[in-house]
Amino acid sequence: MSAPLRPRPAAPHGPAAPWDRATSRLLTVGVVGAGRVGAVLGAALAAAGHRVVAVSGGSGASRARLALLLPEVPRRPVAAVAHAAADLLLIAVPDDTLAGVVADLAERGALHPGQIVAHTSGAHGLAVLGPAAAVGARPLALHPAMTFTGTPDDLTRLDGISYGVTAPAELRPLAARLVADLGGVPEWVAESDRPLYHAALAHGANHLVTLVNEATDRLRDAGVSRPEKVLAPLLRAALENALRLGDDALTGPVSRGDAGTVQRHLVRLAATAPESVPAYLALARRTADRAIAAGRLRPVDAQSLLGVLADSSREVAA
Repeated sequence: MSAPLRPRPAAPHGPAAPWDRATSRLLTVGVVGAGRVGAVLGAALAAAGHRVVAVSGGSGASRARLALLLPEVPRRPVAAVAHAAADLLLIAVPDDTLAGVVADLAERGALHPGQIVAHTSGAHGLAVLGPAAAVGARPLALHPAMTFTGTPDDLTRLDGISYGVTAPAELRPLAARLVADLGGVPEWVAESDRPLYHAALAHGANHLVTLVNEATDRLRDAGVSRPEKVLAPLLRAALENALRLGDDALTGPVSRGDAGTVQRHLVRLAATAPESVPAYLALARRTADRAIAAGRLRPVDAQSLLGVLADSSREVAA
């Protein structure tokens, strides 16, 4: 993790710009939401030297996380946290509740001009912080591209990760400095691109978990007692190759146009785990499309395979 922010000498000529003043000292921070992300980022900011003075979170799970990650920070109601956050209010709540939290804080007069109000949602940008900006607060979208467990182990994973950042131009230097203090690298995302940015991350990470667990379950169905032992080296190699080689990393029956093999997969899946068939079909069809586009599978060799996938899709729909 990078070194904490240190006080800087005053600028020799004239007053500093607002962001200079904000980045030249440690920040007084409040965290709304002691979920997996909020508690970990709060702990990371504290480790970087910032003063985390209050946090909200009333569930048993939240209290347990705070005991591990921010044991000396008092728990307060949401509005009290916002009042205490003199410099930075970090809001780490679920996507669908974020707008309501921001609007409520603004209506209750809990936000103040010049205060940085940041959220950790990947799906939202600055628009959701409109009520905060309307009362003079400075909006910032700061999303860590990482999966969290809400334990101290997460702190070791923050070094070098990317943060999807959307910020007004005048706040970019401060945003970059906050990300650096968290040990990360900013990835600047336009407001209009936030949904696509988040969809890409969710598609890659969340659906990967589902895919791995589906494969694990089907291996158990096939009599494999320790499917994780079988999958671990294969999936690690596939992930590393995909990140390094792109579509050139593709192997397997779809990339070869082996229609008979795919047909046998579908027949057995339908008999053993019919709930897995639609996902298999969707991924096989998309894999075929990408293999053809990348030149890995000739269209003439794909005809039989695409026919099997189309026929099976009609059967599932029926």
